[in-house]
Amino acid sequence: MRARRPQVGVVLTAQHRAGRLAFAREHKDWQICHWRPVLFTDESRFKLSTCDRRDRVRRCRGERSAACNIHQHDRFGGGSVMVWGGISLGGRTALHVLARSSLTAIRYRDEILRPLVRPYAGAVGLGFLLMQDNARPHVAGVCQQFLQEEGIDAMDWPARTPDLNPIEHIWDIMSRSIHQRHVAPQTVQELVDALVQVWEEIPQETIRHLIRSMPRHCREVIQARGGHTHY
Repeated sequence: MRARRPQVGVVLTAQHRAGRLAFAREHKDWQICHWRPVLFTDESRFKLSTCDRRDRVRRCRGERSAACNIHQHDRFGGGSVMVWGGISLGGRTALHVLARSSLTAIRYRDEILRPLVRPYAGAVGLGFLLMQDNARPHVAGVCQQFLQEEGIDAMDWPARTPDLNPIEHIWDIMSRSIHQRHVAPQTVQELVDALVQVWEEIPQETIRHLIRSMPRHCREVIQARGGHTHY
């Protein structure tokens, strides 16, 4: 046995497990042709300043306060960036940066659904499916009305199921890439530029691999009786 960081998962009630189980049973036998028109979407927040207190420096006695041995950290977080993106077997949307931190239903419709999702749906054509979670802006009446008027179908996504959304793992890849850079972003704009660059550089094959694994993860949810799974 070895020491490992614990997997982080949301709290699941019996109702959540039942919803996850029903979704997994419905989609466990979906083939590539079924997943092809699905656009998996999500928002994520990236922090400019992070410090997990695991970094180490090599120094001599009495050099603790030397500038080269100080990890600068803003106690108030140093700022953050919220982004939205969508991925599918055939491509991805542009990465949208939400200029203001809070996402309302009106902003979701006007900044994301209308300029980003609607054209993507038109490009995919017949059978397009929008995967979005059950965040309040997503399920608000104005957004549901817009989707209905545009003829855009949304998947019936179960609550508390981020682990089944393949884009969550794209966020992980992006976060690791940003923090492994030799020179970390120092300003919010530098973080934005880095995120857009990393998003565009992710190989499409990585996205395809994550989406192609959906049936396997649905089967894992069934085996776990609605419990957590992992990629």
